[in-house]
Amino acid sequence: MVTPLRLPTETVAALDAVVAFATAAADGTLDDAAGLDRAVGSMQYTGARTHDDLEAQQVRDVVPALLAMWDAERDDVPALANAILRTADAAPQLVRHDGIDWHLHAVDAERPLAERIAVETAIAFVDIIRLGETDRCKRCADPRCGLPMLDLSRNRSRRFCSTACQSRVNVAAYRARAR
Repeated sequence: MVTPLRLPTETVAALDAVVAFATAAADGTLDDAAGLDRAVGSMQYTGARTHDDLEAQQVRDVVPALLAMWDAERDDVPALANAILRTADAAPQLVRHDGIDWHLHAVDAERPLAERIAVETAIAFVDIIRLGETDRCKRCADPRCGLPMLDLSRNRSRRFCSTACQSRVNVAAYRARAR
């Protein structure tokens, strides 16, 4: 029996955050506090924020660990997620705040933002591993892009992170055929 995809809202938010932080790191806009604030945007990270360049550097430095989970084979992800959870002394607890219904927080809200991001991402990967949905974490098929993207399409058919990348590949293919 096939059941429809139903990921918790906070899982999708954490995975979308990986995409946003990886994109910002790749284009060099995660190098200072202002860039981090733009990348965080309307994401609902509760708890302490220093809003300084050191915080931005710590978030930028955690992006490779997040992408390691993103790119790993399904059976390799648990070791990566567990390492993050162990390092942070994570103790999952159900919380409800800011109009968001019950969801998991695994570290204290006063811990550094980069650590909270890593732990929330690890928890999100726990969810998608258990659901067998790790193949929804993809890379853009445009060879000039390769940014991470979350495929929430019904049949897992999404290939590009944006219509710009899709158009660029389609135009290149059209021109190659026309030659």
